[in-house]
Amino acid sequence: MGRRSPDVAALVTGARDGDPRSVARLISLVEQESPLLREVAVRLAPHTGAAQVLGVTGPPGVGKSTTTTALVAGLRAAGKRVGVLAVDPSSPFSGGALLGDRVRMGVHAEDPGVYVRSMASRGHLGGLSWATPQALRVLDAAGCDVVVVETVGVGQSELEVASLADTTVVLVAPGMGDGVQAAKAGILEVADVLVVNKADRDGADRTARELRSMLTMAPAQGWTPPVLRTVAARDEGIGEVLAAVEDHRGWLAASGEGVRRRRVRAAREVEAIAVGELRRRMGDVGGAAAIDALADRVVAGELDPYSAADELVGRL
Repeated sequence: MGRRSPDVAALVTGARDGDPRSVARLISLVEQESPLLREVAVRLAPHTGAAQVLGVTGPPGVGKSTTTTALVAGLRAAGKRVGVLAVDPSSPFSGGALLGDRVRMGVHAEDPGVYVRSMASRGHLGGLSWATPQALRVLDAAGCDVVVVETVGVGQSELEVASLADTTVVLVAPGMGDGVQAAKAGILEVADVLVVNKADRDGADRTARELRSMLTMAPAQGWTPPVLRTVAARDEGIGEVLAAVEDHRGWLAASGEGVRRRRVRAAREVEAIAVGELRRRMGDVGGAAAIDALADRVVAGELDPYSAADELVGRL
């Protein structure tokens, strides 16, 4: 006997009522690229758009999970429902998430006002799972006031999380050369709030000065990221970070930048879905074999790359 398809309408109703099992099932449908994904998206759409999306990123070892745990505690103290999407490295064997963040955030495990989900990056180029935007929609529709996206912090993930977040908090630590590295990686361009974590270490003052100096050389954007210091393991400075996040939220609303960011986010999401559909159709007309055949003709000089691409698109 085949496995019965889930009732999407019932799952969405359950998620709206705060049922964690319904939320988990919906995110699983997203991750599995279920045939029901379109129905999920249609039913979620009227209930989305209210959650504040907070990105937390930075290099490995900077204390992202500890900081996220402290931020969640602060948000809960303010009476907010919180969702956390912790994007872990994919296992090279199973493709599954390592689930380290769920272990570290166990302090919130019994809190019905917090939902934590680890997601595998699954080899996605930027380090964020392709399913992350849709998972955000699930948590938004489930009534989370704030959704925190914590990235693995490798490669381009620091830049990519900024495309999903309303406010991006970038963590650096003293003694890691992060001031210079932040500038090289372009992190300063996406940071809305800069945090020197582990500020009880030697060099914290210098790191903060370096970052402030670099910010003075950056083009004026209408918002100057504050440089704050925290010791997240002792819950020091977390209140100041949350206050800065709230200040940035106010600026987003007053300046219109918040609407612009969400429009850009939606456009990228639409584009990604369209590209995925095109790839699926390419598979229907021969996929890699068809492209290889066209490539052979290009190599032989029988066809130019643009004409080859036109021929492939014409078959879709």
